[in-house]
Amino acid sequence: MAGGVLVVDVPAGGFHGKVTASVVITCIVAASSGLIFGYDIGISGGVTTMGPFLKKFFPSVQRNAAEAKTNMYCVYDSQALTAFTSSLYIAGLAASLVASRLTATLGRRNSMVFGGCTFFIGAAINGGAANIAMLILGRILLGFGVGFTNQAAPVYLSEVAPPKWRGAFNTGFQFFIGIGVVASNCINYGTAHHNWGWRLSLGLAMVPSAIMTTGALMISDTPSSLVERGKLPEAKLSLLKARGKDSDVEAELAELVKCSEIAKAAGRAPFLTILERQYRPHLVMAIGIPFFQQVTGINIIAFYAPVLFKSVGFGSDSALIAAIILGLVNLGSILVSSFVVDRYGRRFLFIVGGIQMFVCQVAVAGVLAATTGVSGTKHITKGYATLVLVLMCMYAAGFGWSWGPLSWLIPSEIFPMKIRPTGQSISVAVNFGTTFVLSQTFLTMLCHFKYGTFLFYAGWIAAMTGFVALFLPETKGIPLNSMGAVWERHWYWGRFVKEQLHCQGNSH
Repeated sequence: MAGGVLVVDVPAGGFHGKVTASVVITCIVAASSGLIFGYDIGISGGVTTMGPFLKKFFPSVQRNAAEAKTNMYCVYDSQALTAFTSSLYIAGLAASLVASRLTATLGRRNSMVFGGCTFFIGAAINGGAANIAMLILGRILLGFGVGFTNQAAPVYLSEVAPPKWRGAFNTGFQFFIGIGVVASNCINYGTAHHNWGWRLSLGLAMVPSAIMTTGALMISDTPSSLVERGKLPEAKLSLLKARGKDSDVEAELAELVKCSEIAKAAGRAPFLTILERQYRPHLVMAIGIPFFQQVTGINIIAFYAPVLFKSVGFGSDSALIAAIILGLVNLGSILVSSFVVDRYGRRFLFIVGGIQMFVCQVAVAGVLAATTGVSGTKHITKGYATLVLVLMCMYAAGFGWSWGPLSWLIPSEIFPMKIRPTGQSISVAVNFGTTFVLSQTFLTMLCHFKYGTFLFYAGWIAAMTGFVALFLPETKGIPLNSMGAVWERHWYWGRFVKEQLHCQGNSH
């Protein structure tokens, strides 16, 4: 079989861990790092529909929007406008690669703090931007902030959470991304009719960054990270907080120390270690899963949701409301994922969500083809525009309980301790790199492919669902340090991992 549930023996110490108040609070704080990413996803698309913003920075787009003659798919086709959105992601790509070293040497928590501070500065610059240069500079700083937090937070969550509930805790990161998207869309709606509204929308990004940075300063680093940096007393205290003051953590601490010593004895640079044959399945997943997550088209639709809905027949206010509805549906579906991911497993949600998204994308393409014509010059009726919104909501729901949270979870739980920050940084870099290319080309693609754009994404969704069915083993409930057996017993990856990799990570 390609996958299935695998029962793996836990270490002799049996470090399963229990859900304590400290674990819950710590994971909520770490997961709140997703706020800044989500806020930016929502805010960047919303301000691009605001007249004063377009007039100041992108007057040619405003002229196109005012001319009814323009093909509805091509109104927002502007490389300068897409550069505003995509500049964040090329900066995030660079930051995520640097972040692996910072996360290993300074810790997961400190990476989140650094990312939050950088994002705060970028938000302040964007809110006060006087020209495109300042706007892009602010976006680049936002990208550095998101690059560091997206690299560190999922790893933090997987290292702290008990194995039995690791999926539920890790989906909290995607849930906070969803909260950020909904909050930013609501702010966009409230500020859309004011000349200074776009400044408030962009500048208020300082609020979620201040919230997550303050929270990160109040929690301790993960036991794995502290042991890795030789801080054994602090690691023991961190374990006691996570497991409960009355817990015996000596055996678990000894296991962490053993794994850390093995990692240091290897002596090779993490970026070289990860290229070894035995880590081939890990590397493929670190590249494949974030790539496939982005070619679902979800972030592009989230970035440009107001633009997209305005293009297919909604007014400015209606387009912003539609974007809010889309965000709320996505947020609700992430909650569903939190409750079922550790019961039904990762593979089941990946496959079911993929099928749902594929059907919805094909249906959207069909509706647009039938109502707007091949040229895209026909105006879609309000009823069909509403149908497009319903289909997009169903699509967002499929993403929210599958590829959304799971694409952050899988890369953070499959790597051994010695290359976990490196593996996560590669995953985040691929995510940002793919997002950059797609966001830079989406509006041009929408202009030229028209409804075929949605068929393009549907094709990728079909491919990635097949990829998961064949090559992703089930990882639910398996301790990080026992994850090697998952690859050893897989029908395909077993040829690369000849024997179980020990010390996959911290024990629980």
